[in-house]
Amino acid sequence: MDNQSNVSEPEHQHIDTDHICELVATLLPVAEYIHSPSQSYLQTPEQEQALAELIIALHDLHPADMATLLESLPLAERMLVWKLAIPTEDGEVLLEVSDPVRETLIENMEQQELLAAVDDLDADELAELAPDLPKQVVYAALSSRDEQEQAQIAASMSFEDNQVGALMDFELVSIRADVSCEVVLRYLRRFERLPDHTDKIFVVDDQDVLQGVLPIRSLLVSDPEALVSDVMADDVVTFRPEEDVEEAAAAFERYDLVTAPVVNDDRKLIGRITIDEMVDVIREESESDMLNMAGLREEEDLFAPIIDSVKNRWIWLAVNLCTAFIASRVIGLFEHSIEKIVALATLMPIVAGIGGNSGNQTITMIVRAMTSGQISNNQARRLLHKEQGVSLVNGLIWGSVMGIVSYFLYHSIGIGLVMVAAMTLNLLLAATVGVLIPVLMQKSGRDPALGSSVLITAVTDSGGFFIFLGLATLFLL
Repeated sequence: MDNQSNVSEPEHQHIDTDHICELVATLLPVAEYIHSPSQSYLQTPEQEQALAELIIALHDLHPADMATLLESLPLAERMLVWKLAIPTEDGEVLLEVSDPVRETLIENMEQQELLAAVDDLDADELAELAPDLPKQVVYAALSSRDEQEQAQIAASMSFEDNQVGALMDFELVSIRADVSCEVVLRYLRRFERLPDHTDKIFVVDDQDVLQGVLPIRSLLVSDPEALVSDVMADDVVTFRPEEDVEEAAAAFERYDLVTAPVVNDDRKLIGRITIDEMVDVIREESESDMLNMAGLREEEDLFAPIIDSVKNRWIWLAVNLCTAFIASRVIGLFEHSIEKIVALATLMPIVAGIGGNSGNQTITMIVRAMTSGQISNNQARRLLHKEQGVSLVNGLIWGSVMGIVSYFLYHSIGIGLVMVAAMTLNLLLAATVGVLIPVLMQKSGRDPALGSSVLITAVTDSGGFFIFLGLATLFLL
């Protein structure tokens, strides 16, 4: 088992992005000549000093901080910084950066550079990176690994990205139950270092079937002569490799886990998952929900080419255009009413706006609850009634406020009453649709957050205009 670490424990740093950008801007004119055999490419003392400062600044960065820096730079500056990064840490940086930025980095790397970057990665890390690498690089990297690592990488790559097996870590410590704690301590001292995030040791039998876990804190305070079987915990949270990673992440949060064993159907220990991977899953899911609610199909490089950003955004913009056209046609149905009572034109955006705000509040709560697995079909029905109750109260309160304001502005009791009714009804519509959209999305197998903000705004705009102008036409004309 390889217990070497590629990266030392990070020390939190403040990345002076502005200063680094200034250094990079100074070097951009001669970027293509850096690392050239010719020594005359640096034309000015300022460029020489900038290069020296930039190299020092970059080499002091942890791979995670380097990843953050690369994500904040346009492509030309990014490639210059990447050229000056520490080659032995390139693999760690590729694991840390976002998918779009990783693509740009890999596209601009030669095969030998990629092979050198992944050479020091563990089996699970190489498996995670493999889908983004050229096939010839993956084959060459696999050929340099021993049979055990090749089997581990193949096992991880056989699972989908959203399955626990794809994130398994094969670096772990296991022991037998019939040995003493003193024997375990002597065994641990043989390692140069323990695998990262080792908070427990896995207890297995002769066939590697999981029997329990021995927490490190229990080992340290137990009688050295006590048997592992007497100290270990046999009530263990385990995961199957085919389980969904989001459910695993929720379990890590619920049970405050640091590591957990991954077992097959026969409870044979085949790997573990760790808190760092689960934190990434939670973060990525949160970011994905935010993007989906805004109508973005996928994560986007901030400095991606214009055409790539257009491709990522056009679908829901088209949907929004269609829904806006529908809303305009709703208004067109009541042109004669607006002509007779001009005040309606100034008040109807208020009805639509508060409905959209209320709907977004509801849909955000529902999507969050769905993500954390808190909602079943029966609970969705009860939540619908609860949200309708909240909207009814808010509608009556704020509708009354706007009704009074409208009365003082236009000296019409009728307009005031229509405002109360329209705002209340639109908030009820927003609450209903705010629950139904994510529920129906989930039942159809889609992400409940997908385009939810766009859809709820479309419904509350069109619905709000129709309700307000319809009530005004019925009761004021």
